[in-house]
Amino acid sequence: MLIIPVKDGENIDRALKRFKRKFDRTKTMKNLRNRKHFTKPSVEKRAQNIKAAYVQRLRTQEEQG
Repeated sequence: MLIIPVKDGENIDRALKRFKRKFDRTKTMKNLRNRKHFTKPSVEKRAQNIKAAYVQRLRTQEEQG
């Protein structure tokens, strides 16, 4: 549960902005989306390997030219 203390005389927009930032940092929505459907561990590992290879390819291209 997120608790955002609002000080006396504080602008509500500022408090809302702090809430949104804190909400994003807890990765709540990301966890909910991941739990919507089950992904096999082998599929997750394969996707992770593909992403790592892609990032590595980008870095080598950046070094070369």
